[in-house]
Amino acid sequence: MSLVDDVREDKFEEGLDPNRWRALFVIAFASLMVVLDASIVNIALPAAQKSLHISDVNRQWVVTAYSLAFGALLLLGGRLADFVGRKKIFIYGLGGFAIASGLGGLSMNQGELFAARAVQGAFGAMLAPAALSLINVTFKLPKERAKAFGVYGAVSGGGAAIGLIVGGLLTEYANWRWCLGVNVFFAIFAIGLAIPYIHESKAKGDRHYDIPGTILATLGLVSLVYGFSQAGSKGWHSVDSWGFFIIAAILLVGFVIWENKTTTPLLPMRIVLEINRGGTYLASFIVGVGLFAVFLFLSIYFQSFLHYSALKSGFAFLPFSGGIIIFAGVAAQLLPKVGPRPLLVAGLAIAGVGMVFFSRLSIHSNYWIDIFPVMLVTASSLALYFIPSASTGLHDAGEHDTGIASAVLNTSQQVGGSLGAALLNTVSVSVGAHFFASHYSAANPKGKDLSIAQAVSAVHGFDRAFLVGAGFLFLASIICAFMIKVGKDSLVEHEGSAVI
Repeated sequence: MSLVDDVREDKFEEGLDPNRWRALFVIAFASLMVVLDASIVNIALPAAQKSLHISDVNRQWVVTAYSLAFGALLLLGGRLADFVGRKKIFIYGLGGFAIASGLGGLSMNQGELFAARAVQGAFGAMLAPAALSLINVTFKLPKERAKAFGVYGAVSGGGAAIGLIVGGLLTEYANWRWCLGVNVFFAIFAIGLAIPYIHESKAKGDRHYDIPGTILATLGLVSLVYGFSQAGSKGWHSVDSWGFFIIAAILLVGFVIWENKTTTPLLPMRIVLEINRGGTYLASFIVGVGLFAVFLFLSIYFQSFLHYSALKSGFAFLPFSGGIIIFAGVAAQLLPKVGPRPLLVAGLAIAGVGMVFFSRLSIHSNYWIDIFPVMLVTASSLALYFIPSASTGLHDAGEHDTGIASAVLNTSQQVGGSLGAALLNTVSVSVGAHFFASHYSAANPKGKDLSIAQAVSAVHGFDRAFLVGAGFLFLASIICAFMIKVGKDSLVEHEGSAVI
């Protein structure tokens, strides 16, 4: 190596956090805890419902209470991270999440469990944007930042499937309460490492809070997410659904008007109007809608039609986790070389093709022939999307706005997932019912024939939902093709937080 290279390398290393890779481990571990929690709770839900005597009508609140608080408070969580300090909010989020998890595991009735889940969501809304923004400000070199986003993407994409396995193990061999209680030990471990290894950072300059904007955004997002949950349980034609959608529209339009007027906005319009970030947020929302089908319908399919146990169903998702984790490393290597757009477009397009193949399932499908290879291809291609989207969603946000930019990215995913839950479930149920009425009503099946007819109709509904999900992924791919303009410099902050 020449003297010039030595000098250049020394300059390259100046100002870098010596604990940045240890910090990444802590951030990834904490993020994994949040991702795991969602799927662990889904597996534990039947046991919790039986233990606490929760009705079928009310059981949705175990999930909805969390998603309402999480989706509604993400923007505020992002701004708190920017203004109070990203490390502080990250640790506060971890601590609060752990306490709420412990209380949820000790719940004696459904009200206590619902309340604990809502508090979990609130602290998760602090933790999630703080984690992503910490990666953005901790890693200053483009290649290192790509690797860090690769780790984060692998955790975000593969963690849900791992959670199904952990949830199955805890539910089957311990108790459903441990599905919540285990977070206490995870959080204590993460906090113990975060204190020495994560470097504090916060926004410079103006740090005033936008209280009216916070109220409008929070109530608007609560109404929107609640409207989606009502649509999923009561149908899109329900007054309860449309009433909340109208309220949400009024509040969110009012929020946009206010943000354009105030001098200290919660969400500066520059965050979403920059074409690369805006395209990423829109694509993230649409992917959230389409991707919901994979976990919901495949989980039901494994347990109801292939007759897998909860634990075996969790293991059946391992190829999904493995594909994302392995190809996250590939995507991290390619990102600095080819830029984000080719990865985003190709990844979403191939994932859409995978969803099309999922739409060919029947009650006689074989896991190893019909599901395993498709799951592997779909997951691997989604890794090509997750990693660059974390980069473009924060592109050129600057030190002042990186927390709120990551919060918008999380919010778009959360709201998209809520819409997907309602929309694709409605598609599945309505198509299945129509298929049964048109193919079996005249035959009037009874007994075993009736159960087979219902199963065939239900799987046909799943297949149609997969097709609709594929359409959303193709749409997201097109959006990325036209709206993502940044090239290989997507990992470089133009305000000086990264260097080439």
